[in-house]
Amino acid sequence: MSQLWPAPSRPASEPPTGDPAALQPAPPGHEPPDHEQVLPGRPEPPKPLWRRSIGWLAAAGLLLLKFGKVLLLLLPKAKILTTSGTMLVSIAAYSLIWGWKFAAGFVLLLFVHEMGHVIQLRREGIEASAPMFIPFLGAAVMAKSLGNDATAEARVGLAGPILGTLGALALVPVAINTGDDFWYALVFVGLFLNLFNLLPVVPLDGGRAMAALSPRFWFVGLFGLALLTFTYPNPILLLILLLGGYETYKRWKARKEGGDEVQAYYNVKRAHRWAIAAVYLTLIVVCAVGMELTHIERSIPT
Repeated sequence: MSQLWPAPSRPASEPPTGDPAALQPAPPGHEPPDHEQVLPGRPEPPKPLWRRSIGWLAAAGLLLLKFGKVLLLLLPKAKILTTSGTMLVSIAAYSLIWGWKFAAGFVLLLFVHEMGHVIQLRREGIEASAPMFIPFLGAAVMAKSLGNDATAEARVGLAGPILGTLGALALVPVAINTGDDFWYALVFVGLFLNLFNLLPVVPLDGGRAMAALSPRFWFVGLFGLALLTFTYPNPILLLILLLGGYETYKRWKARKEGGDEVQAYYNVKRAHRWAIAAVYLTLIVVCAVGMELTHIERSIPT
C-alpha cells in the first residue's frame, strides 16, 4: 500500500534554487512548455484517482484471496448483506467511475448473468443462494457443488454467459430505436463481461466448460491471462491469475492422484462434449461480433 506524502516546503527566508533563467517571467504571448511550468521544490500534481486506487484494490484482492472462502460462508448468513443491499453497494461503487445510470445498468446485467448460474444449479437439483455482489469483483453464487460430473459443471458454467448474453442483446432494440450511445455502450460492456468470463481459466465460466472439454486448456488460459496481465497491469487481472493458478494446480493434482470417483467425474460422453464445444464457441462468436457492432468510436479532444 503506497502513501502520498507532501513535498518538503522551503522556509520563507530561503531563496529558491535552480536555474535562474527558468524562474524569469515568460515574455508576453509565450506559453512555456509543460515541463518548464513546474518550479524546483514545488510539489507535483496529484496522481489520478485510478492510479491511487491500485494499491487499495491490490490489498483488497490479497485479503479476498486469503479469506475468500470464509466470506462466502458468512455472506448468506448475514441478513444485512442481502442481494438488494449488495447490489446498491456495487452501484454506488461503480458510480464513482461511470455515473449512477450506467452503474445501475451494468449491475443489472451482472445480476442477469448470475441468475443463469442460479437457475441451472437448481435445475441440476443443487440448492443455490441468490447472487451476492462484490464491488469491482463481480458477484458470487453459493452452492455446495457444481453438479455430479464435469458435464453438469459445464452446463452450470455456461448458463451464466448464455443468459447474460441474451440480457445484453435484449437492449439492442432499445439502442436502435433511441439512437442513444448510452444503450450501445451498455450492450457493449454487457457482451464484454460475458466474453471475459469465457476465458478458459478456473474459476471463470470458460474454465468450467473446459472441465468437460479438455482440462489441459486450463494451462492455455493461464498462459494467455498471464500475458494479458503483463501487457495491461491490473489488480483484478492479477487476482484472477492468482486464483486461477491455485485452482488449476489443486484440480489438476486431484485429477491425477484421485481414484475412480475422480476419474468418473471427468468422463464425458462424446455427444455432450461436442454440444458443450458448440455452445462455447457460439457464445464467443456472438459476443465478439456484438461488441464489434456496438462499439462506439470516441475522439479525445486535444
